[in-house]
Amino acid sequence: MKKLCTIGYTKKPLEHFIVLLRNAGVDLVIDVRLNNTSQLAGFAKRDDLAFLLKEGFGIEYAHVPGLAPTQEMLGAYTAAKDWEAYEADFAILVNERDMVRLILEHADGYDAPCLLCSEDDLAKCHRRLLAEAVAASQPGLEIAHLR
Repeated sequence: MKKLCTIGYTKKPLEHFIVLLRNAGVDLVIDVRLNNTSQLAGFAKRDDLAFLLKEGFGIEYAHVPGLAPTQEMLGAYTAAKDWEAYEADFAILVNERDMVRLILEHADGYDAPCLLCSEDDLAKCHRRLLAEAVAASQPGLEIAHLR
């Protein structure tokens, strides 16, 4: 893995989303969402997205629920809007689930995997926290947040 990308699909038209992935050379999308089958996901609904990426653009897709926060964490954050508490809780979960290892295992053999989440605001998204954790363990790894 030469670089690790991240992307949120919310507020992005499909065309812009695909252009960002292609321009970054993304060859694998790792879906880090807990809930990815809702009708609200639009083009990013799990099975539709996997088909679109593979058949339309030759980009592999993997859903890795072990990289998602728990439903309880999401609920607590939604209720309190306390990002610092969420970030601290998620850091514990990253270590408990050995999420860096999970990402590295899934990304093995790919040049530019991309962590996918729904959140538009990178500052308050767990995909950024995941990318930072991987970068801390992989000196020289380029992180590209696609916007």
